[in-house]
Amino acid sequence: MDEIHIYEMKLRDDQWLQLEPLMIGKASDPGMHGRNNRLFMEAVLWIVANKGLWHRIPSEFGQWNATYMRFRRWTESNFWRFLAQSRIQDPDLLRMLTEIADYADLYTQRREQRRVRKSYRKRYMGGVGIAKDI
Repeated sequence: MDEIHIYEMKLRDDQWLQLEPLMIGKASDPGMHGRNNRLFMEAVLWIVANKGLWHRIPSEFGQWNATYMRFRRWTESNFWRFLAQSRIQDPDLLRMLTEIADYADLYTQRREQRRVRKSYRKRYMGGVGIAKDI
């Protein structure tokens, strides 16, 4: 039987104290806010550490689709790169944030590649008379 290894990157309390003021979506921020920013960060760290699929995050992190959509919004706004380039002094925390930013960059590249392939497929298939969305 295959053995499954679960890797964890967890925030220590002192790291969270450095990170918390930089987070968007705090209760004091205007607009929408997350219920638990720390839990969200832990979920993203789990995904990055395990190179896992969003729908497979442990249930303790909440609904996977809400976590994924928030990650996606933060990726589109380049917030992960902002965090990775912040003046955080803890080298372990900075490494974790850089890993998240790199993962987000890779996610953006893959998303763009899928968009280009889909556009090409529609152009190619559209002229042949075959269904456009395959």
